Amino acid sequence: MAGTVALPELTGSRFFASWQVDGFALAAVLLLGAAYAYGVRRRLRAGERWPLWRVLAFYVLGLGTLVIATMSALAVYDQVLFWPAAVQNILLDLFAPLGLALGDPLALASPAGRLRRAFASTPARVLTYPLVSSVLVLISELTIYFTPYFSHALGNPGIRQLMHLQLLLTGCLFVLPMLSRQELLPRWCSHPVRAALVFFDGLFDSVPGIVVMTSGTLVAGHWYTTHPRTWGPSVQHDQMLGGGLMITLAELVSLPFVLAVFFEWWRAEREKTAALDARLDREAAAQAPPAPAGVAAPASSASSAPSSTSAAATAAAAAVPEMTRPWWETDQGEVGMRMRGES
Repeated sequence: MAGTVALPELTGSRFFASWQVDGFALAAVLLLGAAYAYGVRRRLRAGERWPLWRVLAFYVLGLGTLVIATMSALAVYDQVLFWPAAVQNILLDLFAPLGLALGDPLALASPAGRLRRAFASTPARVLTYPLVSSVLVLISELTIYFTPYFSHALGNPGIRQLMHLQLLLTGCLFVLPMLSRQELLPRWCSHPVRAALVFFDGLFDSVPGIVVMTSGTLVAGHWYTTHPRTWGPSVQHDQMLGGGLMITLAELVSLPFVLAVFFEWWRAEREKTAALDARLDREAAAQAPPAPAGVAAPASSASSAPSSTSAAATAAAAAVPEMTRPWWETDQGEVGMRMRGES
């Protein structure tokens, strides 16, 4: 720890210039990046398209946030100052899961692969249940800051890695199902419900920051007071600064999260509309009568004129297509049944 006490004062230039290598985090980033690249490559080889913005979201916002949280000045100074550790934890808990979820990695997984089977299992269904996952995130953060967990993590690299993994996983349990195109949530959790849950989750995410900022008890106070600095804010002011940054970042990430849910809602409705239009086109084509083979030649005598006129009228009537019934009279879905008054 003597090396960390001897760290120079954290200035703006040192914040951007201070980096360290975290072997565990680096291995995780490389593994996740390689797996995602393999999935995208397999999708492109099959002749299917994959949006570039999803690739950028996964690598830049998702994996990039992991790198910043575990290898930048936040990781270099997290044992000296509280606020870098607080920001580090928020990035792992909220920002990195959002970037990984926007990449939609489950859509790239094989339908019969281990990843799909894992998320389809009963334990995964329970853990990703919206109310359960939201409470898990809140409990995870409060447990870290108001138990000896955080103090032990500061002094033990293994426990610190476990804490980082816990934050990332609990965040993914809530965010990933909300934005995935796979059906991972209960049927009642429609996109409007998801938007409401994300909105309220943003309020819950600010609770740990409020408690930390206003608490009279120092978080990991024994650690920070027994490893004093000759520069920077006091321990109490450092904690208030960290709590304020936690609140700010939690509210900052809630807006793009809500917008992402609304985007997935719009995309899902567009796909449903396109599928309905295609089905109506197929029904209209199936109900259309075949074109007449030909038109009868006119009779040469005047006596045959009435019969010729009658035949022409019959052919003209046959040429008029039968009117297609409105879609709600044939639709067997919930919307159609409601419009027919059947439910």
